[in-house]
Amino acid sequence: MSQVLVEANGVTRTLVLNRPKQLNALSSEMITCFLRCFTAYEEDDGVKLLIVKGKGRAFCAGGDVAAVVRSINNDSWKYGAHFFRNEFLLNYIIATYSKPQVSLLTGIVMGGGAGVSIHGRFRVVTDSTVFAMPETALGLFPDIGASYFLSRLPGFYGEYVGLTGVRLDAAEMLACGLATHFVSSDIREGRTQTVGECLRREYRMVCHVMRGDFSRDFFEGCRAILLDRDRNPKWMPPRLEEVHDEVVEKYFSKVDDPEWEDLDLPPRRSHGRRLVPKL
Repeated sequence: MSQVLVEANGVTRTLVLNRPKQLNALSSEMITCFLRCFTAYEEDDGVKLLIVKGKGRAFCAGGDVAAVVRSINNDSWKYGAHFFRNEFLLNYIIATYSKPQVSLLTGIVMGGGAGVSIHGRFRVVTDSTVFAMPETALGLFPDIGASYFLSRLPGFYGEYVGLTGVRLDAAEMLACGLATHFVSSDIREGRTQTVGECLRREYRMVCHVMRGDFSRDFFEGCRAILLDRDRNPKWMPPRLEEVHDEVVEKYFSKVDDPEWEDLDLPPRRSHGRRLVPKL
C-alpha cells in the first residue's frame, strides 16, 4: 500500500499522507515521495495548486523518529542524518515554493507534520486540530525550521511553544499566526470529497433515518407537514441543545444489517461539476 496517495483533479494535485495506523508519521519513503512530487509539480504548468492532507484522525504526528532510532542502533548514525537531510530539504522547498499549497490540518499536527504544512502558504485548521512541537520531551529540540517560524510568533510565544511542547487548538493557532483559516470539520469533509463520496455518506445517513435507528423525527415531520398537516411536529428531543454529538456521529456509521451494503456507484471519468459563485 502506498504511503502517499496522489489525487489529480484539473489543475490541483492532492497529496494524502497514508499511514493512518501510525498517525501518518513521516517515513523516509513518504519524504522521498513528497520531494519528487513537489519538484515535478513546480515545473509542470498544468499544476496550479497543491493540497496536503492526512488520512484518518491525524494530519501528521511527526517524523517516524522511532524508525530512525532503531536504524541507528542497528547500523550507524548516517541513516538518521540522511533522514533529516531529506526532511529539511523538503521543508525548504515547501517554504520557498512558487505555487500555493493548502494544508488541511485535521487532528494531530506535531513536529514533522508542522514541517510539511506550516511553511506552506495556507494552513487550514478545524475544531479537531491539535498542534504541538514536542521534541524537547524526546531530548531533542524543535527542528524542521521551527527556529524560523516560532521566532516570528508574537512576543515570547514561540519560546513558550518550543520549550514546553504545549498543545494548541485551532483558535490559538489562528491567534498567533500558525494557521491562516478555520473551517468547521463537518463542513470541510464534504468540501474535500467527490460527489460520489458525499452520496455514499448521505446514503448511510438516510438508511439510518429510514430504519428509525436513532430518531423517528423524519416520520414525525412528514406526519405534521404532509399527512395530518397540523404543522406542529413533536421533535424528540424538542430542543437542538439537547442533541448530543455522540448521536449525530452514529448516523455516519454502517447500518447494522448483514444484508445491507454501502452505496455502490460505477466508476466515472468526472468527479462532479464544480459550483462557480457569481458574488
